[in-house]
Amino acid sequence: MSELTPSGRLRASWAAVHTPVAGVPRGARLAAAVIPFTVLPASIWRIAGITFHLPLDGGLHPGHGQVPVWLPMEVYVLLISVLSEVLALLAFGLTAVWGEVWPHWIPRLRGRPVPVLAAVIPAGLGATILTAMWSWAAVTAAFGRTAEWRPLPPDNPMTLHDWHSALLAVAYAPLVLWGPLLGWLTVAYWRRRAGHAPRPAVAVADMAPRWDGA
Repeated sequence: MSELTPSGRLRASWAAVHTPVAGVPRGARLAAAVIPFTVLPASIWRIAGITFHLPLDGGLHPGHGQVPVWLPMEVYVLLISVLSEVLALLAFGLTAVWGEVWPHWIPRLRGRPVPVLAAVIPAGLGATILTAMWSWAAVTAAFGRTAEWRPLPPDNPMTLHDWHSALLAVAYAPLVLWGPLLGWLTVAYWRRRAGHAPRPAVAVADMAPRWDGA
């Protein structure tokens, strides 16, 4: 079998991660595609304003917070933003082959069906936590309060009440949708797989593009 080119491997990997399996409702496919974009605006704001020091925070320069002193804030923001986007991309596992059959690179599990609860429980917990966290964040921001319901500190951009705070609100507002969309997607996954005999593992695995170029 011929070796795939780097671009061919990239396309195969992209297809393996994103291509939905048969039977996934259109709404579920749309939800999985939208979820990463609920996280992206806030990540861009953080990276642009804190990592690259663009004037998005009104020059207030918030403090170091709970970040260890040995870890530069710029690096921390970059890492937390990338991690957030990776977690958001995991939503595709509720629509794609790798969310139903363990990928070939996982020893002992490769080609076997993923237990329904192994996907539903963490996804459901994540959806619950995200919904509660970002809903509470929206409420506190609307009332000018911190998460502990104290007045916002003067170095918070939301205290400026100008385009800086408006841009911050616009960037973070989509995060309120992350939890509900993930919850809806989890229910759709459960309904699609629960109560049905799993498809043959080998047949499903053969449908998935291999990531090692084989």
